[in-house]
Amino acid sequence: MSGALLLLADGTSYEGSGVGPDGISYGEAVFYTGMTGYEEALTDPSYCGQLLVFTYPLIGNYGVDPSVRQHKRICAAAMVCRRISPYPSHYRSIASLSDWLEESGVRAIEGVDTRALVTRLREAGTMRALLAVGDQAIEAAPGKIGTYADAPLSTPSLVAAVSARRRRKRGRGKTRIALIDCGAKENIPRLLATEDTEIVEVPHSASFAQLHALSPAGIVVSNGPGDPTEMTGVITTLKEAIDYGKLPILGICFGHQLLALAFGAKTYKMKYGHRGGNQPVRCKDSGNVIITAHNHGYAVDAASLPADLQETMINLNDGTNEGLRHRSLPVSSVQFHPEAAPGPADARHVLDEFIERVKA
Repeated sequence: MSGALLLLADGTSYEGSGVGPDGISYGEAVFYTGMTGYEEALTDPSYCGQLLVFTYPLIGNYGVDPSVRQHKRICAAAMVCRRISPYPSHYRSIASLSDWLEESGVRAIEGVDTRALVTRLREAGTMRALLAVGDQAIEAAPGKIGTYADAPLSTPSLVAAVSARRRRKRGRGKTRIALIDCGAKENIPRLLATEDTEIVEVPHSASFAQLHALSPAGIVVSNGPGDPTEMTGVITTLKEAIDYGKLPILGICFGHQLLALAFGAKTYKMKYGHRGGNQPVRCKDSGNVIITAHNHGYAVDAASLPADLQETMINLNDGTNEGLRHRSLPVSSVQFHPEAAPGPADARHVLDEFIERVKA
């Protein structure tokens, strides 16, 4: 096993043992607070361009199962953990986490004091970092981190890397729903495709004219990586869909932020974001609290909402906005992932209500 070095942009470094090919991986260092779900997290397209730090100390103990993956490949730029289990055990496991990382050509480092690392990221905020595996990469790392830290990041290129490249269909129902794929998790179209619905996934670059040509009964805007303000093309498409005024629209995570921007609200970068399956959210209408899964580094500024947008949910940990609803149009959105199952079914009503609204 090769040596490895995690180097943050502020100069903080952590040594450990490397997994995957020798070389350097770059990304924003972020932490994930879930005790399970490492395979879903690694394949979540919203982690594209990020070094994923797991706070739970033992990762990989139940191996890997392709049926739970949210994308065809690992989307995270690299993985950081305290320890990878060498002896996974689960009846559906086909390989160890280390074998999967090696096979995928994705670098990882284990042996890191993740408590110290996460404390650093909570205090200083998420920051750019690099992971070097192998002696040559470790030697070159100090000279490369400054250049990377100063280089501009391109959200559109991150979204393009994980978005659908062509139109795809799911389901055979009579009610057609268009899914704008900014990096959609697999569970979103899978759960939307009921016996009554047909889901048509389109690339993030699709115009409203192209969407309208599909004759959809509703539109869903998916999750995705990066800064929503840079996705001007999608925002324009959503503005036109809103002006059309006849189609129910649902935004999920990144899609929630894009819809808010299309209405004229503002978003901001969070200090270290929400990433994990344990975020409590209160529904303002009912007062019910649901446990939700999150993966985002940006949030909607509730103070910037125009009068025709109503805040529907808030995060009980920090008070950030978690949901929106238009007062007259059939448009709503949520910051969390209703297709995930930490509750396990606390948030599933979001999808059910949208489908019913589309059918009506």
